[in-house]
Amino acid sequence: METSIAVFRGKGIRKTIHKTEWWFVIVDVVSALTDSINPSGYIKDMRRRDKELSKGWGQIATPLSVQTEGGPQRMNCANTEGIFRIIQSIPSARRRRHEHGRNTCIQNYK
Repeated sequence: METSIAVFRGKGIRKTIHKTEWWFVIVDVVSALTDSINPSGYIKDMRRRDKELSKGWGQIATPLSVQTEGGPQRMNCANTEGIFRIIQSIPSARRRRHEHGRNTCIQNYK
């Protein structure tokens, strides 16, 4: 399994190949987009606020083996579609500064 790092706004986002597509570590994406010092807690709050996200979390988040400094660990990951759904749950004031990059990413994805 291949694991690599993507850099977004100077922050590393771990990603891995699963079923021939890139999957991104959710906590890394949320940390990069929100600048939260506790991204795991931010995700819990986000799921509490967005009932639809919480209800579909099992289809969005998939635990995958990702290489870390301490060796491989299973971490919740999402494919591009799942990441876009998570981004929708981040309040617009926090994500507005990232809109340009997201739109570029969407165009490259299609």
